[in-house]
Amino acid sequence: MQKGNPLLKHIRNVRWEFADIVCDYLLGQSSCALYLSLRYHLLHPDYLYYRIRELQKNFKLRVVLCHIDVEDVVKPLLEVTKTALLHECTLLCGWSLEECGRYLETIKVYENKPADIIQGQMDTDYLSRLNHALTTVRHVNKTDVVTLGTTFGSLSHIMDVSMEDLARCPGIGERKVKRLYDTFHEPFKRVVASRPAVPETSAPSNAEPGSVDEEDKEAEETEDESKRRKKEPELTVKSALSVAFSKYADKVNKKNSKTQREEKGETSAAMEAETEKR
Repeated sequence: MQKGNPLLKHIRNVRWEFADIVCDYLLGQSSCALYLSLRYHLLHPDYLYYRIRELQKNFKLRVVLCHIDVEDVVKPLLEVTKTALLHECTLLCGWSLEECGRYLETIKVYENKPADIIQGQMDTDYLSRLNHALTTVRHVNKTDVVTLGTTFGSLSHIMDVSMEDLARCPGIGERKVKRLYDTFHEPFKRVVASRPAVPETSAPSNAEPGSVDEEDKEAEETEDESKRRKKEPELTVKSALSVAFSKYADKVNKKNSKTQREEKGETSAAMEAETEKR
């Protein structure tokens, strides 16, 4: 299916041959690649979907090699990305045929290589690791690391010394001392203020004194009014409770006085009846 593809001219570092395969490029026992041009995708939007479906589950690594050969790439590239993502394919984009060929060569060359071959190599001796740690501080070079290591012995001692001790080392200037000391003593987490500071608004310089006084008066009146509104509900509740208690007390007093009058009347009537009997 790739006969006549100009991409084949740029595959020079690995041997290749034509074969009857379901994918476009067989890169290993469990890896393959499908080549797609964005210009061709605009003419045949369903081509990539049917090609991915033909692969089924036969390959662990399925690469969609997309050649960007149009100016407006936003919409077609978004469609290709969605299709590759939904079908668990790896999308690689190349802006020239040379770049696409280099991708295919690299994947084929690293076919039988372990995954950790692309990881960075770090020396195991103490001086190399000390260089790696201290040279991350700005303006500190390898010569300074050797000076600090021979003077203080270890990284823990370098971190514990004062700025005066660092300044005594030859070649360690004031700027490097400050950089090192700040790096070792700054907290990892910055403290963020819980309440942001409210910027103070100053009156414009061309404002008249009278207008400034009027604004101050209006601000005071507004503040007094807001305070009065806050106090009004409390005063209203207190007055309502006091009125209710006073009414209840009057009602109780009236009831008690009425009961006392009735008792006095009954007592006087009983006394009159006894007098008449005698």
